[in-house]
Amino acid sequence: MNTMTNEIRVMTSGAFTAAYLELIPQLELLTKKKIVTAATSIGTGENSIPNRLRRGEPVDVVIVADSVLVRFIKDGLILADSYTRIARSAIGVAVRAGAPKPDIGTVDALKRTLLQAQSIAYSASVSGDYLSTELLQRLGIADQVLSKCRRIEGGERVGAVIARGEAEIGFQQMSELLPVSGIAHVTPLPPEVQKVSVFSAGVAVNTNDSEAAHALIRFLASPEAAGAVTNSGLEPIGNR
Repeated sequence: MNTMTNEIRVMTSGAFTAAYLELIPQLELLTKKKIVTAATSIGTGENSIPNRLRRGEPVDVVIVADSVLVRFIKDGLILADSYTRIARSAIGVAVRAGAPKPDIGTVDALKRTLLQAQSIAYSASVSGDYLSTELLQRLGIADQVLSKCRRIEGGERVGAVIARGEAEIGFQQMSELLPVSGIAHVTPLPPEVQKVSVFSAGVAVNTNDSEAAHALIRFLASPEAAGAVTNSGLEPIGNR
């Protein structure tokens, strides 16, 4: 057992970041420990959350897409009994502030918008994987559109790229787009082609305080945290 400290270290993917940051004061009151944010994106390369976990970087709580957390449990990086589904997340589209609102109200309109766009940015995460390997293929426009797409690496928010004018349209989880300044018209994909992802939390096997880490996760899944989760653009799942 590791020696307890006065800190709880948290790694979270971008989709849950806004809700988590809002809840930090309540989490510190609950655990009576300082919450240290070790990551706010799944990231890519050597600094990605998976690689940091495999290197044994100190962490207590990990919040990522459900499929990723399940893989961490299978790899022996997360305690299986701590697995908790926290929120559902939908994919959205955004453009630079001041740009015309893109028409994505129907599947046909979305298809036209993608074909007409000069450049498209998408995340190096579950929403980007869906866009580049499923959605464009389902729409029958992968050959025409993929060459205009740019995958945003290194944990940078797609919204930041859009705000700088480096891409015309951006795709990412709604909860990751909404906090970004300089973008507008954050709109969910049409229901027929929407992909809702679940984000889950777990306690790292090398946690310094399993009891506090478990308590933190229980709070994130509780009714008391639901308001912050909803305000961030996510749908709370509630207790297991």
